[in-house]
Amino acid sequence: MENTVYPGRKRRFGDHYDAFRIRKGDPFFAVIPHVMKNRTGSMVLFEESIEITRLEQFIRRMRRETEMTDLSTLHVVMAAAVRLFAMHPGLNRYISGRKLYARNQIALSIAVKNTMSEKGQETTLKLDFPPTDSLEDIWKKLHGEIEAVKCSAQNNDTYRTAELLKRMPVWMLRFVVFLLWHMDEGGVMPQAIHGVSPFHASAFVVDIGSTGIGSVYHHLYDFGSCSTFLSIGKKETSFRRGRYGSVRPVRTINFRFVVDERICDGYYYARAMRHFRRILRHPEVLLTPLTKAVPDPWL
Repeated sequence: MENTVYPGRKRRFGDHYDAFRIRKGDPFFAVIPHVMKNRTGSMVLFEESIEITRLEQFIRRMRRETEMTDLSTLHVVMAAAVRLFAMHPGLNRYISGRKLYARNQIALSIAVKNTMSEKGQETTLKLDFPPTDSLEDIWKKLHGEIEAVKCSAQNNDTYRTAELLKRMPVWMLRFVVFLLWHMDEGGVMPQAIHGVSPFHASAFVVDIGSTGIGSVYHHLYDFGSCSTFLSIGKKETSFRRGRYGSVRPVRTINFRFVVDERICDGYYYARAMRHFRRILRHPEVLLTPLTKAVPDPWL
């Protein structure tokens, strides 16, 4: 498993192969996992309604002028999420075995249906993105993977793994999940399982807006290490009051976030969300690759 966030840093005893254990920093964050013992009991929910007028103009221009002819809001949001984790490493942490870890890669999971119908098969994709990836890099990876799923969801490694587990007797499946859970806490889960598990990711992104409904608050999972769930709602036209009392129509998307409050404080989350809003209002910044990721100050 490639270390793309902290290249050159060596693993120490107690580190996981996808993360380094945080041994310093605010002592409060070393104690709180023993008070709030699971991820679902530590969830914080909030939403952001972001104007996308410039974003829509940007997407239309990219479709005309570049090879990204099917560029969508989802692609830009995924690229913005990668940039956010690269520049705000506190978001890319997780709790496992009541210890705090800094992830050494940026991995995003996304739910995909091969056809938008009730009979369409749904599976999940998990993609690793170097923190230096530009919008074009991320579009290429997503474009290829999503097209492959649309051809056949059964060709996806995650789908095949789930199909294999489904064939087990219930008692055996319960034992296997129990075993994997405890192996994961000890940092010895088989990398083959970790690689296809959508629950081991920096964030889970779901594009609810593509189904024609608003965003939802989706719970986190106690299994795995995902500390952030991002739900993208449908595009809407709303009215906002200007500086001198005038009212103007604007295009917006409502985003809903569910996060683990044990990995960083509220002020850190607030700063990161302001940055996320700026990126989507000025998406052209994603065309330039990032030089390198910001290191976690607690490592």
